[in-house]
Amino acid sequence: MSKDCEKHGGGGTARIICRVIIGFIIIVLITIFLVWVILQPTKPRFILQDATVFAFNLTQPNLLTSNFQVTLVIRNRNSKIGIYYDRLHVYATYRNQQITYPTAIPPTYQGHKEDSVWSPLIYGNAVSVAPYNAVALGDEQSRGFVELVIRADGRVRWKVGTLITGKYHLHVRCHAYINLADKSNGVIVGENIVKYTVDNQCSVNV
Repeated sequence: MSKDCEKHGGGGTARIICRVIIGFIIIVLITIFLVWVILQPTKPRFILQDATVFAFNLTQPNLLTSNFQVTLVIRNRNSKIGIYYDRLHVYATYRNQQITYPTAIPPTYQGHKEDSVWSPLIYGNAVSVAPYNAVALGDEQSRGFVELVIRADGRVRWKVGTLITGKYHLHVRCHAYINLADKSNGVIVGENIVKYTVDNQCSVNV
């Protein structure tokens, strides 16, 4: 930019204005960096509180129909930083294979030390499961105990005072161990509908 100032500056006044602008930009960048270092933003905490199972059926040839409603409790642990959640999608996986469609979470803002609760419905109709995963899933179903991972992917922005940062990728992984064989482990909330308490803290990467 300083070279541009020399090229376009017709005199000393133009060069001075250019230098002032450059100095101002540098000061702003240094201020943002210092605020960021001092405040040290902490990742939000996600807890998978429960999962309500409406359907979970594996049929031939390797087709899975599933329907869940999960409850995620999210806590912003920062006392001086707010969080904007953008473009978030929640879905379920089995052995790293996605088994439900992604469900969008509406963009939301979370204030300082604030808790939020999301209860998305995630489902998949006749989703094709890889043969080796279908064998493993069928084996787990026969034992009545299925391990799934509920995932949330999206982007977040941090808000410090009036300053809002750029977007950062957010990846959340929540393990859900569901005992499908013994409905007494959950709460029956309807015909063939069981709500299971999970209460697992999720891994969060930003």
